[in-house]
Amino acid sequence: MTDLHQLAVMLKQLDDQMVTCMKCGMCQAVCPVFRETLREADVTRGKIALLENLAHEMVADAAGVKEKLNKCLLCGSCQANCPSGVRIIDIFLNARIIVNTYMGLPAAKKVIFKGMLTKPGLFNGLLSMGQKFQGIFTSPADELLGSSCSKIMSPLIGDRHFLPLAKKPFRKMVSTVDTCAGKSGLKVAFFPGCVIDKMLPRVGVAVLEVLMHHNVGIFLPSGQACCGIPAISSGDGESFAKLVELNVKAFAKGDYDYLVTACGTCTATIKEIWPKFLDRFPSDIQSQVRQMADKAMDINQFLVDKVGIDTQPAATGGTRVTYHDSCHLKKSLGVTDQPRTLLKANPACNFVEMNEADQCCGNGGTFNLHHYDVSKKIGDRKRENILASGADVVTAGCPACMMQLTDVLSRHGDRIRVQHPVEIYAQGLN
Repeated sequence: MTDLHQLAVMLKQLDDQMVTCMKCGMCQAVCPVFRETLREADVTRGKIALLENLAHEMVADAAGVKEKLNKCLLCGSCQANCPSGVRIIDIFLNARIIVNTYMGLPAAKKVIFKGMLTKPGLFNGLLSMGQKFQGIFTSPADELLGSSCSKIMSPLIGDRHFLPLAKKPFRKMVSTVDTCAGKSGLKVAFFPGCVIDKMLPRVGVAVLEVLMHHNVGIFLPSGQACCGIPAISSGDGESFAKLVELNVKAFAKGDYDYLVTACGTCTATIKEIWPKFLDRFPSDIQSQVRQMADKAMDINQFLVDKVGIDTQPAATGGTRVTYHDSCHLKKSLGVTDQPRTLLKANPACNFVEMNEADQCCGNGGTFNLHHYDVSKKIGDRKRENILASGADVVTAGCPACMMQLTDVLSRHGDRIRVQHPVEIYAQGLN
């Protein structure tokens, strides 16, 4: 049963968050979804107008409200460019929780979040089983990109070219690590995240290689869970809180200076979103959440700012490498120069800047599933900029972006590899 008092409190808090919005329309100029649809309901100003009368709108058409709220990439472009400093991502996440509290979680998401994601052992086991049978339903699409496509048309998969589940996930390659700080004097905890663990374990391996090369101590605990962004972005605050608690308990066993990830979305979630929902955690967990958030850092930023990686002269005729600014890295965390420095530190590479490098690639997590038509158009614009750069390799600091870039390039048969900056840097150490 819906807790009406809880809803009333949440609606009041939402009103307080929206009061500074001036309806200036600056969000129109930077919203990748609005650029494709030209619909006022798809831009931040239109959504805030809807939310100002949310209680009435939910009663009148709750499903319609949910659809409008979910048609958003949560890329943060509007928030990063808002002259009034409105915390738009906070507003949208809280609004989704309110709508979910009123309507209830859809059956499919209830199974995924509450039945699987919050039970890492079961979730990992099911995906390991899925890896063994995925060849029945999928076919290789591009050997260079490592992509696959569906053998049969599916409402979920459609014509996507996607990364298959890895034959051996990262957690089975490296179960646990706990080494002392070497000459660097630094020790980090490593949070691989779901996509690196299950689809891109090579990125996790590169992270460990680089850290060991620089004599950085590593703490990699077992029992890690999803960072929680799929749950909270779907309005499931309860599953989000359980996932955070699982991770806090896993990392509480170690002593480290920084918590690094190779996923911009995971870093932003831990550093920015976890502390926003402290009231959902028991008091003994709250301080640990704050500590982990304070220590969270992107791997590119850690290597450049803390270890001290610097650029090297590029080789003549080297591999041409470009970089896509993942939204959560640049717009949420302000990490933009460090990945480029890391790429320039490999002397065999020539770094080339692409046009609109900081424009969203169009993935947006579940947005890609529910609005693939729009996601694909945004991704195709990114592809055009990659091709225009003349790059042999395109890099991104977020595995979700790597998935989207793989899709748009593979569907068009483009011979451009997709990698993480830390992979490029690791290759230069050999």
